[in-house]
Amino acid sequence: MSRRGSHQAVRWLTRMALLTAVAVVLGYIEHLIPMPGGIPGIKLGLANTVLLYAIYLLDSRSAWLLMILKVGLSGLMYGGVSAMMFSFGGGLCSLVMMLLVKKLGGSGVSIIGVSVVGAVFHNVGQTAVAAFMVNTAALMGYVPFLLVAAVVTGVLTGIAGKYAIQGLKASGMEHVSMPGKEPKQDHPQEEHK
Repeated sequence: MSRRGSHQAVRWLTRMALLTAVAVVLGYIEHLIPMPGGIPGIKLGLANTVLLYAIYLLDSRSAWLLMILKVGLSGLMYGGVSAMMFSFGGGLCSLVMMLLVKKLGGSGVSIIGVSVVGAVFHNVGQTAVAAFMVNTAALMGYVPFLLVAAVVTGVLTGIAGKYAIQGLKASGMEHVSMPGKEPKQDHPQEEHK
């Protein structure tokens, strides 16, 4: 590995470690915040801001790795195996849809829109895993309530992600891609509206 490649790898690993820590801490904080309504599964989705950062300023492979690390570490530290399964189901659906919407929607979909899609599909994925685990479709009755909450929390997370990404870009923070990948070169402003 060349010196430049080695330097890029160290920068990428350092950034991924920091982002993983931030995602785990944000996930823990949101467990401490009671949500109104008493419906299980409703969360603020604070850790989703980290995935938005990865989607817009890193690359999709980094976003996947962050999601898996966040789910695994959070499950080991304070969630347990069943929470890890729910979170992975939600994270998988959410990330697939966010990446798809960002790619297919181009500059016509804002960060807030991508965040809302991620929140909605996170709840759909978690509910599907829960319905499979308890072998009942009755849990799908929660979906309308979860979707309304997902739109609200997705907008809030999207706004936070939008301003965080704008601030990081304004500070001159350069893009760091997974080693062996070329860094992203252009990020049109209209993506960040």
